[in-house]
Amino acid sequence: MQKKFTYKQSGVDINNTTRLVKYISNLSNKTKIKGSSIRNFKNIGGFGSLFDLSQYNIKNPVLVSSTDGVGTKLEIANEMKKFDTIGIDLVAMCVNDLIVQGAKPLYFLDYIAIGRVIEKKYKDILKGIAKGCKISNCYLAGGETAEMPGVYTGNKFDLAGFSVGAIDKKKIISGNKIKNNDIILAIPSSGIHSNGYSLIRKILKDKKIKYTKENKKLFHDLLTPTKIYVNEITKLVNLNLINGSCNITGGGLLENIPRVLKKGICAHINLDNIKVQNIFRWINKQGVEEKEMLKTFNCGVGFVLFVKKNNVKRIQSFFSKQFKPYILGSIKKDKNTKIKFNGKIKF
Repeated sequence: MQKKFTYKQSGVDINNTTRLVKYISNLSNKTKIKGSSIRNFKNIGGFGSLFDLSQYNIKNPVLVSSTDGVGTKLEIANEMKKFDTIGIDLVAMCVNDLIVQGAKPLYFLDYIAIGRVIEKKYKDILKGIAKGCKISNCYLAGGETAEMPGVYTGNKFDLAGFSVGAIDKKKIISGNKIKNNDIILAIPSSGIHSNGYSLIRKILKDKKIKYTKENKKLFHDLLTPTKIYVNEITKLVNLNLINGSCNITGGGLLENIPRVLKKGICAHINLDNIKVQNIFRWINKQGVEEKEMLKTFNCGVGFVLFVKKNNVKRIQSFFSKQFKPYILGSIKKDKNTKIKFNGKIKF
């Protein structure tokens, strides 16, 4: 008799993920915003997610999209067996890119690839995603879960996110308004955010640093979720207080700031001004030199604004004490160079 095979025998239990659809739907409902409800249609469980853009008073709407993941920060979560904040990182990495152009994030979708769905782990990941959407006032419109035994073994998994925002065509922040003598404001990061973790994990491996009771504070700092800047930046965009902005992600200050500068101007950065968190001091002490720090990590600067000098104090009033922007440098004319560093970071 020929042997009979089932999908479950291969390691994929469709019934398991189907049972969790109601849980996902409840999380999605908690993130609903204007435009997320379509009559006689449910996004969760459908083949595609719908969003009604007409509910927003945008005269000439332009859609802005962003996709990203959280890289090998996942491995820190795995080592700590703590998965309730990694979803916040996933949302942050997408929506913080949308607001660089001034777009208001509208909806978010996730993709979870995992060897086997373990209910508590899976729910914790989704809770974090929903929390990130709630913080950014962005609708969790749907997603996809792929059980992939053999590709993801043991506790391995991966996350990817996709987000869409909108902005009036005339209000797009392109960087073209950045001018000579504009002030560069640094908005503090919450920590490392979600970049540079392959280097961090290399340090942990080579120095045999494990998650123990003694190292609990270090690993807590490593897993601190990425700050979501949506609410503050959206208010500044609505008041036309920003000439340009920049999300400091992979490539650090060295690579990201020049991306938004037009030809003929240069960002003069005073490294002495950077307010460095202890986690970056720890990384530096492990043997990562300043130049490598600048092109790998945010070094304490999570987001950058280019603004008129007379708007600085007003802009600062929109932020809490922890994330209050401070002057990082200024814009000067320069035909050949996009960024110059002065001083030295106080590690």
